[in-house]
Amino acid sequence: MPEIDFVGSDPGSDDERCPAVFRDPNTGDFYQQGRLVTDPDVLKSLGEHVALAPDEAVIWQPARMADMIAEAAAGAYDVGRRGHGIPAFAELLANTRRSAVHLEMRDVYQPSPGFDDWKAGGSGRTDRTSWTKLVQDAVGRGVTMRRARVVSEPASDYVRWLHMVTDVNVEAGELVRWLPRRQAWDLMLPGADFWMFDQRLVRFHFDAGDGTMLEEYEFVSDPRRVAQVVAAFELVWERAIPHQRYTPQQS
Repeated sequence: MPEIDFVGSDPGSDDERCPAVFRDPNTGDFYQQGRLVTDPDVLKSLGEHVALAPDEAVIWQPARMADMIAEAAAGAYDVGRRGHGIPAFAELLANTRRSAVHLEMRDVYQPSPGFDDWKAGGSGRTDRTSWTKLVQDAVGRGVTMRRARVVSEPASDYVRWLHMVTDVNVEAGELVRWLPRRQAWDLMLPGADFWMFDQRLVRFHFDAGDGTMLEEYEFVSDPRRVAQVVAAFELVWERAIPHQRYTPQQS
């Protein structure tokens, strides 16, 4: 892995940690992270001066980052600077103003202490105060939180347990719907679960084959790609059954 120095990120974009500037201390090359430019007028204007190769992209960075770009070009920055890192979910939700939606498409997620307790004959209930507080705070400031679950039928034991404890989500302020997988066969859905914030930023997340949740995320903010995610979620939501009217089918 090459050694890359972080020079700085846009102070006006705390929620997405982008744009940013980096520099390779060995070669002096520097890298810029920013929004992909898709405006045809801008691209046409740039194309009058230089051709855009198939493996190239034009990115945008705000004027307020001029000093950081100058620092990177001159190598006049403090070595060892650190960026904010990957934003935690709580931070992403705290920066959300209108809507947060979640699409789940697996039939089991692990680890799950509540599910394990339920299988062993317990109540299956765990302390979810930290989650309900996040939801209540968000809903209290006007954020609409929606969760849609695409599930197989007959339902897995995990889904049966999950349905039972979803009353906690609903009481906290989430809107929850369920869509049997057989009713979703013709929908073009993403290949991974996701959270989407304000129809502007999508965080895809991944699970191992056994359902183990991985701390691996991909973030998308390109409006063209986000629009596809918006459409996919809304199609699911339109067909899905409100939690209060859905009962998992058993074999």
